[in-house]
Amino acid sequence: MTRFSSFERSAMINDMREKELDVLIIGGGITGAGVALDAGSRGMTTGLLEMQDFAAGTSSRSTKLVHGGLRYLKQFEVKMVAEVGKEREIVYENGPHVTTPEWMMLPFHEGGNFGPFSTRIGLRVYDYLAGVKKKERRSMLSPKEALKREPLIRQKDLKGAGYYVEYKTDDARLTLEVLKKAVEYNVKAANYTKVIDFNYNEDNQLNAVVAEDQLTGETFTIFAKKIINAGGPWVDRLREIDGSKQGKTMHLTKGVHLVFDHKQFPLKQAVYFDSPDERMVFAIPRDGKTYVGTTDTNYEGDISHPTMTESDRDYILNAIADMFPDVNLTQDDVESSWAGLRPLIHEEGKDPSEISRKDEIFVSDSGLITIAGGKLTGYRKMAESVVDLVRDQFVNETGLKYMDSETKNMPISGGEVGGSTGFKDYILNQVKYGITLNVAEDKARQLVEMYGSNVERVFEIFQKQADEAEQAGIDPIVFAQLRYATEEEMITKPVDFFIRRTGALFFDIHWVHQHKANVVAYMAETLNWSDQQKRTYTRELEQLLQEAVEPIEYV
Repeated sequence: MTRFSSFERSAMINDMREKELDVLIIGGGITGAGVALDAGSRGMTTGLLEMQDFAAGTSSRSTKLVHGGLRYLKQFEVKMVAEVGKEREIVYENGPHVTTPEWMMLPFHEGGNFGPFSTRIGLRVYDYLAGVKKKERRSMLSPKEALKREPLIRQKDLKGAGYYVEYKTDDARLTLEVLKKAVEYNVKAANYTKVIDFNYNEDNQLNAVVAEDQLTGETFTIFAKKIINAGGPWVDRLREIDGSKQGKTMHLTKGVHLVFDHKQFPLKQAVYFDSPDERMVFAIPRDGKTYVGTTDTNYEGDISHPTMTESDRDYILNAIADMFPDVNLTQDDVESSWAGLRPLIHEEGKDPSEISRKDEIFVSDSGLITIAGGKLTGYRKMAESVVDLVRDQFVNETGLKYMDSETKNMPISGGEVGGSTGFKDYILNQVKYGITLNVAEDKARQLVEMYGSNVERVFEIFQKQADEAEQAGIDPIVFAQLRYATEEEMITKPVDFFIRRTGALFFDIHWVHQHKANVVAYMAETLNWSDQQKRTYTRELEQLLQEAVEPIEYV
């Protein structure tokens, strides 16, 4: 079995070049990863190309919730709420290490978006549509109970609160674990490989892509019977190359989140609240931090590099000041941030927050299959729908039959822990084992919760390669994570490790500053970078570190 290794990247590309694939997916976010797993597990020879790093776009820059979309009930998106509400439980059971139940409080004040009656009815309908299990069904809190759970919320005009469960996730690691599972089914995948053109046969049917290796500059052709456009914010760019951008198009909106140290914003309880302009905002405690978001504004800038502006930052700070008046945060308290894009299907005359998050599949005259829109929570169901379409096309065209999707009950990589119930015992056992290796209890728990069943490999590296870590001048735990990311998660640049593989640039930016020099030096030597590559990749990391705390001016 091919390993999903940095050292195997070129081999992965060569394998895709050598013979025609059944399916080639363009886009390595959660949608593309989900399609790759579904297609590969049905026996289709499958490849995937990502122009940046895996999950580098929307799939590492969301609100990091696998949630059922309570707010979409207000837009009467009943079918979508029912579907994604049920899907979140599937996502949780297949990957409990990257998905965690989080009780959410929805306070309501006089004159706000929600009141006691609408909240009670909305949560009841939500429980029914989403098939919420009994122990996670909503309850209603009095003002006194709400303040007891979260004393920081605004007391003036408080009428009470709803209390319900959402699911917190690490979106980038979820994407990686799905993709790693796909590789177990012999899917070939490569990051930093950009599709720049399409090829067609004599019947003007799409049969190949022309791709460019973003690391070497080499261009090559990959042939495939079916080509799926899962490019997220870039889907219309690919449709333009195909000459099929017509009818419905994409509408990009930007969402920004701010991160604060928990000492500066000591939130006890996740809160979903009204901002002054009546948008809904999340404030969520996580790993010693509190993060808040999101904005929702139209976006027409560089798709590959959205950034926080001063107005984005100030909008969130004002929302915090309105709901948590005693916290008194300023711009100097922002420890980190991220900005991401939502690829929505355009609806004329609607504000960004009103546009539906539903997904749709488009098939061009040339045969390009595009999956657009949708939510993180619904990735598995979206993938199943796309691959069902491909399966039906194969039956009609060749008579060749493929089985139905089996991903509903398929643990993703790291999820082989006996579901959510089994994971509790797994954590206890692995933490005990980590302690025997002289790993501190809190750090051992953090690693188990990050890697799931793959933590056993991380612990193995920690134990067996301590001397190499010492020679590299890298903390042994950091080295184990770095080596695992190199051998099993195809990191190519420092930003891959510090953002997508560990999430540290968002949630532990001081850790990045502490370890970046030695990590860069080790990667440069291990991956045989040129001096120019080392300078370029270092500048890229430094730029993102700066942008996380210093917004661009108002635009």
